[in-house]
Amino acid sequence: MHTKYQMLLSNLVRGSRRRFRVLWQFLGLFGLVSFLIISCAQPNNQTTTTPGSSNGDERIIIGTTQTLRTIDPADAYEVISGNLLYNLGDRLYAYEVGTTQLKPQLATDFPTISDDRLTYTIPLRQGVLFHDDTPFNAEAMAFSLRRFIENGGPPSSLLSDIVEEITTTGEYELTIKLKRPFAAFPSLLAFSGACAVSPSAYEIGAGKFKPNSFVGTGPYVLTEYAVDLIRLHPFDQYWGDKPANQGVDLQRFSSPANLFNAFRTNAVDVAYISLEPDQIANLLEGAEQGRWQAISADGNTINYIVLNVNSEPLDRVEVRQAIASLVDRNLINERVLRGQAEPLYSLIPTTFESHLPVFKEAYGDANFEKAKQLLTEAGFTPENPAVVELWYGANSQKRQELAATLKALSDNNLGGILQLQPQSVDTTTAFQNLEKGIYPTFILDWYADFLDADNYIHPFLDCANGSPQTGCVEGASQYHGSFYYSDRMNQLIRQQRTEANPATRQAIFQEIQQILAEDVPFIPLWQDKIHVFAQNNIQGVNLQANQQFPFWPLAKFTPQ
Repeated sequence: MHTKYQMLLSNLVRGSRRRFRVLWQFLGLFGLVSFLIISCAQPNNQTTTTPGSSNGDERIIIGTTQTLRTIDPADAYEVISGNLLYNLGDRLYAYEVGTTQLKPQLATDFPTISDDRLTYTIPLRQGVLFHDDTPFNAEAMAFSLRRFIENGGPPSSLLSDIVEEITTTGEYELTIKLKRPFAAFPSLLAFSGACAVSPSAYEIGAGKFKPNSFVGTGPYVLTEYAVDLIRLHPFDQYWGDKPANQGVDLQRFSSPANLFNAFRTNAVDVAYISLEPDQIANLLEGAEQGRWQAISADGNTINYIVLNVNSEPLDRVEVRQAIASLVDRNLINERVLRGQAEPLYSLIPTTFESHLPVFKEAYGDANFEKAKQLLTEAGFTPENPAVVELWYGANSQKRQELAATLKALSDNNLGGILQLQPQSVDTTTAFQNLEKGIYPTFILDWYADFLDADNYIHPFLDCANGSPQTGCVEGASQYHGSFYYSDRMNQLIRQQRTEANPATRQAIFQEIQQILAEDVPFIPLWQDKIHVFAQNNIQGVNLQANQQFPFWPLAKFTPQ
């Protein structure tokens, strides 16, 4: 994440930690996609390669701007660490490459679930070895998941909030008992940090992390870990499909400009997070000219404004609704994002079936007359305007442009009845103070821990302790900075988490989104369109459904 890509900030603490992402970092992230591998150089929107001979004995050089804080799966919660763990380790379940279809990985089948939907019994794969030759079995998997929970790293609450007990009921059978039913639990087990680690190389204990090494079961072994270079080598005893290359070098660059220049001069094979919009536009143009490949897809990173419902004048729902009416997503996409995003009208991305464009239906875009009407109903006038500070993390040109654009929309179209005042703050300070209610608004972005609509709802809108009068005193919405409380919303969130029938669960998500649009504790803005660039002699580039970038299909070829 920022310094959130450089070090994790524990934004959501006390049993509800989740990941915030600040706007400017995520235009290059890999998000939720159906199988889209789009080369801008190809008129049919498919990545193609010139026929040639495989040159699989060569290593692949991937350029990134990300700094790795740790590679311990019980402690790692950043984008780059998640991608490395995805390539170095295996989990009980994974996704078919390029799809949202969950499949067994270290499990051999999907769980058998008890009638009360609390106990999951999972059969495990035999004949798997860890990188240190330790055999994999149920005890090793139970050790890995217990360590994830008990070592107390930032992602630990993903499982500790839900899991009651982990036991082995056979040498290759794992049994997990939940505290309460959770419909998305198999998807959660595909989280990158929930991978198997060797019991011979790790230990359980609060804070006992190994940030600079990794011993798992995946297709690659970590052979070098340095500040600016990470080297992966194929694991010759891997149980599954072997990598199509002879290793990957992940090279870190100090700035997007340096990564951009390195790719253009062929110093790296693949450019992988993060590039600025102008650089992306330049590379897309080069791909159209056939100079390299551009692989693009709709992402699942969402960008939004948090509204503190306890802060004047945002404690008036009409003011929150007026700001929602003011937003012009198409203008933002054009001026701020250079056309590289998709307007978003719900917290649930469009890539989920449960998505409803509720903000479009309720407010549209640039609905200035509605905004003025709502503000007038709330008692504001040009002489007595609603004054709202619009906060964002410093050191981002995009966030500054976004805030300036929203201010200009208000100043030029609302006759002075609303005054937006852009304010910036160091992001480390911001995330330490967000849950304290210091900021009336904040511009953030978010990508999910696991592929389920719940992870775009529960971390935003759930509140464990509060009331309509006090707002959220303790819970996810407090930690997120909105302090939103709704008895009905809490009830619906609990229902969808325990509901086994997909159609019924979809209907619950629809009602949740309708209430979201009515109460407006958050205003969705856009979801990222993601891009990865590869030289013309690279094949096998895929954008994975769970935000991960698989390295093992990558290969160089020699054109004939």
